[in-house]
Amino acid sequence: MKKIKFCPQLFFVILLLATFFTACNDNDDSNQTARMTVRMTDAPGDYDEVNINVQDIMMKTSTDTGEEGWKSVVSDGFVPGEYNLLDLTGGVNLLLADNVVPAGYLGQLRLVLGEGNNFVKDNVVYPLATPSAMQSGLKLMVNQTLQAGATYDFLLDFDVAKSIVSAGSSGVYNLKPVIRVSTMATSGVVKGKISPALTGFQVVATIPVGDTTVSAYADETGAFQLNGIPAGTYTVTLTPETGSGKAIKTISSVLVVNGEVTDLGNITLDNAL
Repeated sequence: MKKIKFCPQLFFVILLLATFFTACNDNDDSNQTARMTVRMTDAPGDYDEVNINVQDIMMKTSTDTGEEGWKSVVSDGFVPGEYNLLDLTGGVNLLLADNVVPAGYLGQLRLVLGEGNNFVKDNVVYPLATPSAMQSGLKLMVNQTLQAGATYDFLLDFDVAKSIVSAGSSGVYNLKPVIRVSTMATSGVVKGKISPALTGFQVVATIPVGDTTVSAYADETGAFQLNGIPAGTYTVTLTPETGSGKAIKTISSVLVVNGEVTDLGNITLDNAL
């Protein structure tokens, strides 16, 4: 698998970029349908590889919290198996689902993982244990009404840095996925490219959103993408790794529109003083 050196943020995401909904021409609302696609993406973490065994993606349209009512919506073209999350950066995503679903309330999504998850750091493979409570799948709250005839682009962004947890001094690492769920109907995307790219050094792009900070590392080509940003005006900060000889760069007045991609284009980093 392709390796990316020093990348902190996961995105297991989950790259979910999209959900399409098309209404039927029937007067009975219960017969209206939508088209749903689920994509997973990742914000890189400080690892060489993060290999996750993805088996299924499920949806639940009811509001109850029990185990009834789950339905698989995985795409016919999706191949269950091991995926390196660090391959899902810089706007690259993994299509999990592409199916017609009923219009109406969407309560939760469930990402079902298999066994054999692991990460690689400094050429050493570390197994990732999955807590028993999560073996049936990771539940992701959506709580959104899917309007018939509307189009929704959902994105699951897997935060690697927060998802791999050391179990004290035991040497065991647990996988506790932290995934941000966003939809292009209620958020936007900011992307750009460091040009020229920094060889051998990382650059992290950050945007403060409320009491959290959305971040993504540039890939080996210099490309970065910040997903799930609510509409508004923001300042993007690009922080190169210490020792790169480059200065921190801020880009102010970056306008984000729901459902759209704000492209910052090529960005040149100045030399540090």
